[in-house]
Amino acid sequence: MESAFSLEQLDRVVEEILARPEHVFTFTGDLGAGKTTLIKAICRRLGVEHEMSSPSFGIVNQYDTSQGPAYHFDLYRTRDVSELLEIGFDEYLESGAYCFIEWPEIAEHVLEHYDCANVELQTIDNDTRSVRIS
Repeated sequence: MESAFSLEQLDRVVEEILARPEHVFTFTGDLGAGKTTLIKAICRRLGVEHEMSSPSFGIVNQYDTSQGPAYHFDLYRTRDVSELLEIGFDEYLESGAYCFIEWPEIAEHVLEHYDCANVELQTIDNDTRSVRIS
């Protein structure tokens, strides 16, 4: 599925993502494409009420949702896949909880063993993004 959306249409994209059977989602796109914004909107839909931020320095944030925990990974500053293995990345992925992974490229060899959906965002202009979910 590929479509364009504005910030006002973000809820539609969230619904399309949460309707998928997968619980592991990778988010790709340039800096500023809206990956973190989209993940925050997904978590709000799942019932997260507290402030959310990108886990750029801690690799992973846990959010309590109405369906149990959800994990938000930001792998932008991850230098080596061994850093992920040290924090139990596989265990998060196998937990059955929602896992939202920004900048997944470093973990490709790990992620290929899991049923993941990829959410690719591209900037069209200041107010519009393109999303492709596969």
